[in-house]
Amino acid sequence: MKHLAKIAQRLIIALILTYLYPSVAFAQLHFESTTHDFGTIAEAGGKVRCTFTATNQGAQPIVITDVVTTCGCTVPSFLRKPILPGEKSPIEVVYDPYGRPGAFNRKLYVYNAKHERLAVLTICGEVTPREQTIEERYPIELGNGVRASSTLCSFTYIYLGKPIRAAISIVNTASEPRQFALQPSIESGFLNVEYPTTLAAGEQSAINFCYEVPLEKAHYGTLRDALHPVIEEVKSDKVLVTHGIAVDLPTKTTKESPPKMELSENILKFGAVKRSKTGSKRLVISNTGSSDLVIRATECGTILATSLKAGEVIAAGDSLACEVWLDPKQADYGFTTAWLVLVTNDPIRPMRRVRVTAIIED
Repeated sequence: MKHLAKIAQRLIIALILTYLYPSVAFAQLHFESTTHDFGTIAEAGGKVRCTFTATNQGAQPIVITDVVTTCGCTVPSFLRKPILPGEKSPIEVVYDPYGRPGAFNRKLYVYNAKHERLAVLTICGEVTPREQTIEERYPIELGNGVRASSTLCSFTYIYLGKPIRAAISIVNTASEPRQFALQPSIESGFLNVEYPTTLAAGEQSAINFCYEVPLEKAHYGTLRDALHPVIEEVKSDKVLVTHGIAVDLPTKTTKESPPKMELSENILKFGAVKRSKTGSKRLVISNTGSSDLVIRATECGTILATSLKAGEVIAAGDSLACEVWLDPKQADYGFTTAWLVLVTNDPIRPMRRVRVTAIIED
């Protein structure tokens, strides 16, 4: 019992001294190395370990109370007891490379009881990827043994007069050939699609999408297409969706003297709105650039409307006020969110979204 009492007394004294002299702890906690390079490791090889050794080179005890990591793949373990002067204390670090191919660099932050940082440790290395299964590479089951890598192709900006392409990979995992087709359900009129009409057993191929908006058509705003795969004349319950925003292709002129759109509000808050009463908010659009700002398109959805029209021009240095109306009858009761999308000839940010919120009441 006397032995245990002495240990407890030493622990209490150590904690008090560490609390009273944290700067001493910072200066005197020394690591033989603060970086461990695992080199090249295999993703399929399992977890790897390393140990950092801390030495108390000071005259007072130091207590490590926490080691914080930047990722759940990195797990430290350490002793939460005083490191007496001259003593060493290990911090073991386990890194799990599974699902994390490529280079990695993880930080570990060492703290005391006052949450003051004692040290920063680093582990790094390169993970060679394991061979993925067909199910991992093609996680979407389209039907009849045909799988896809994704159901979505996002094109971001689609510049007028400039084709842009993307693809979704597909594979036939069945032991027999499969007839393949796509049936459009939503068509923008600007999407071209190429795909194999027959997939041999085990064949890997791709559905190639290309958006092209001719300059002479000058269509602006959201482009969205949806296609249902049809395999062996059976329509899949999955839908392949492509979308993007059609905008002006930046030219030398717009780059040298560009317009610039600024909004008075990024969020329009209507607050509580009676379902029987239409509400409105004022939005001011300013052109802080050096040439005319042209409104190319406005998109409001079903519950919003605006007085701002496509084709309106805001001169450099000028502003334009518009109204945004909310129709509560088109929304569900309770909190609702909608978006007003504005497309302009601003070459840096041609599309801006204004969030609209409201609470619909009786």
